[in-house]
Amino acid sequence: MSRILVGTASWTDKTLIASGRFYPPKDNTPEGRLRYYASQFPLVEVDSSYYAIPEARVAQLWAERTPPSFLFNVKAFRLLTGHQTAPSALPKDIAQTLGPIKTKNLYYKDAPPEIRAAVWERFREGIAPLRASGKLVAVHFQFAPWVAFHPRNMEHIDECRERLRGLQLSIEFRNKTWFEGKHAQRTLDFERERGLANVVVDEPQGPANTIPSVWEVTTPKLAVVRLHGRNHGTWNQKGLQSSAERFNYDYNTAELTDLAGMIRQLGTQADLTQVIFNNNYEDQGQRNARELTRLLDA
Repeated sequence: MSRILVGTASWTDKTLIASGRFYPPKDNTPEGRLRYYASQFPLVEVDSSYYAIPEARVAQLWAERTPPSFLFNVKAFRLLTGHQTAPSALPKDIAQTLGPIKTKNLYYKDAPPEIRAAVWERFREGIAPLRASGKLVAVHFQFAPWVAFHPRNMEHIDECRERLRGLQLSIEFRNKTWFEGKHAQRTLDFERERGLANVVVDEPQGPANTIPSVWEVTTPKLAVVRLHGRNHGTWNQKGLQSSAERFNYDYNTAELTDLAGMIRQLGTQADLTQVIFNNNYEDQGQRNARELTRLLDA
């Protein structure tokens, strides 16, 4: 049985802080919140890196403010995962080099080669302190829903792997074509051949932008389970006040007990198994993570 570590995606969600049910009143600063979070859980997924490339000085503070054994996963910046990216989300100097564009958003496939290279370099620099501290486990790639099973998208994943040579990548698809029919085995073989960690997702089934839960380990180093909740009603609902509302779901004890059994089985196949709750509405993820930890320890 591998180590099984349970944590959440982000520790700074607005609805979590506003709920007042997780952080003690005295821990009301960025430093205080991270230190408290790290006293409760052994790992966290950095979500802010999807929206903006982290600055190295900030990543250094994350490393310094957490115990030596605490671990991080970092979400890849949105341009790198095929999502639409406003030029204002780029580092200021890179945006200035890019100059005006004809459309509202920039996509990776349309970005000039020098811009792509600059973004990759800045991203590596930004997360370098976590790697240097030994606290970085994986860079998490959650690809856009329109990134379908296709040779050119496999080539892009190979580019991601090359650009981040030496780092572990975890791969989460949001287009079901990757696991339809014969594509499923080809996808898993592709990940195994490259040492990429397949991400097992738990999420509503049916919408086009969801995939089935594929309980497969593709590298002996790492297994990753991400729990998004099962709220069909909010998954693609328009007009939500925050993205956290999309994941408004509270796993009950029976659901967590079932998941614990499957996670234990998964844990026999990898050195480290991570379970990350992304039902990040108010304190649901933190409460569910604590309960799952108790169930796994029982």
